[in-house]
Amino acid sequence: MTSLPPRPKRFPLSLDKLAPARPGTPSAAAAAEAREPLKPQGHWQQAAAIKARQTTPIGLGLDSAGVRQRMVDRLRREGLTDERVLQALATVHRHAFVDSALATQAYEDTSLPIGHGQTISKPSVVGRMMALMLDAPGARQRGHLGKVLEIGTGCGYQAALLMQVSKQVVSVERLRPLHDKARANLVGHHQVRLVYGDGMLGHPPSAPYDSIISAAGGDDIPKAWLDQLAPGGRLVAPMTAPSGRGQVLVLIDHVRDTAGSRFVRSLHEAVLFVPLKSGVL
Repeated sequence: MTSLPPRPKRFPLSLDKLAPARPGTPSAAAAAEAREPLKPQGHWQQAAAIKARQTTPIGLGLDSAGVRQRMVDRLRREGLTDERVLQALATVHRHAFVDSALATQAYEDTSLPIGHGQTISKPSVVGRMMALMLDAPGARQRGHLGKVLEIGTGCGYQAALLMQVSKQVVSVERLRPLHDKARANLVGHHQVRLVYGDGMLGHPPSAPYDSIISAAGGDDIPKAWLDQLAPGGRLVAPMTAPSGRGQVLVLIDHVRDTAGSRFVRSLHEAVLFVPLKSGVL
């Protein structure tokens, strides 16, 4: 049998084969091409270009209109019927007003902590209070809440809702960290004036108010609030129930007619709010 000649060794190359080609030789161009660095990033660059040409998807995530609409539809089924309030709830991004750790719960009908012993109220309760104010004769005639005094700004969520159905909002907060948080959350909203002060005193410089709403409840309605409620105006606030156990929503109308000026009070459903306190911190 005739033996075959040994095949030349192709790999690994010997050191003498690795010497760079002399310029001008046919192999120099091939060597230069071989030395061209690889660009694995080209794949993701192409993918990014394709993605940029696509339409940005909508309806995904907490900032989608669909998420808020599902909350609104649920509240409508549960009895909240004022379309102006429902539209406000569908417009304002509640998740932007709570801590990121709680954002996934933002569109559940539940109160959530916002720090310093305070909470952001349930959407159903906020909606109910707004609907009661919008049902006042003066508000029905105007088509909005007019000038609103809010007691207890908190994180600013309720103020953002009130701006949707009013002409102006003055909101008072006694806790400096929450006042600062609300100011950051509501930056650019010139329709609301945030005041750091004692909410039990209201805010006399901007009085009278067509509507007053409180996010904290005490044993009775402070006289300062009644003094600052305009004739034809309506006040809605939680208050200790007559039994002394729990809280109920209290509605007060400032009525002025031929019999004079008086306040007409009515009690509504049971609620649970943080206690109303005086002073500032």
